[in-house]
This record gives sequence, C-alpha cells and structure tokens, in this order.
Amino acid sequence: MIARSFTLISCSLALVTSLAMGAESKKDDGRARVFVLESDSWTMGGEFDIFGDGAGDVSGGARPQTAEIVKTLRDRCPTLVVTRKEERADYVLDLQHEGGKVFLRKNNKFAVYNADGDAIESGSTRSLGNAVKEACVAMADDWHEVQIAER
Repeated sequence: MIARSFTLISCSLALVTSLAMGAESKKDDGRARVFVLESDSWTMGGEFDIFGDGAGDVSGGARPQTAEIVKTLRDRCPTLVVTRKEERADYVLDLQHEGGKVFLRKNNKFAVYNADGDAIESGSTRSLGNAVKEACVAMADDWHEVQIAER
C-alpha cells in the first residue's frame, strides 16, 4: 500500500514537473510574445437634407477590432506569438482605428512598447494591415537586438 502511494506521488510529481517545464519551454522557444491591447475604435456617420424636409440619418458606434488585429498579426508575423497574458509579453501593441475620416487619410494609429514599457515605435497608416506590418518590423528588429545583447 505504501509502495503504491509512493509510486502514485512520484508519477504525479513527474507529470507536474513535465508540464511546468513544457510551459517554460514554450516561453523560451526563441520567439517574441506580443500582447494586443483592446481596440476601442469608434465610427460615426450620417447625412441630413437641410434644404428639403430636414430629415436625416446618423449611425455609428463601437467598432472593436482586436480580433482582426490578432488575426492580421498572426498572418503577417509568424515569428511572433500573440499572448492573452500581458505579464508574459515581450511587447505590447496598441492599435487604434479612427473611423469617419475621409479616404486617403491615415486613420490607423499604432504604438509598440517593450517589456520595460518604453515606446519603441509608433506611427499611422491608411490600412490596418500596414499598421500591423510596421509594428511587426519594429518588434522583429528590436527582438533581434535583444537576442544579440543576451549572447
């Protein structure tokens, strides 16, 4: 009975150790991790007929794009890992879309922060995809420098 309990405890400890090491190895797989802040983008639009009967229409509201940002980031930056846990991230990406601007205006603003909270890149683009691409390049370049410095 005691030998059986000891074997069960040993197996349990081995499993816990293995899982912990597996989780740590995922963190240390050489790829940078990025946390995407929640998008709180808004858009408003409408039109009124001031010379006719005065009728009009206004529409708009929240247009969160966090899931689209994550999808685009995974598509365009396969060397990065997108994480939901900010405390595990090497970088934080803040990307906001300003709705209601006319065509050809840069309405996607982004900022990239490193693990120390320092801004390493920011900018604005016409498309969400280009904002993600620029942020990806900034993170990849910085991550490369970090890896060189650690050697």
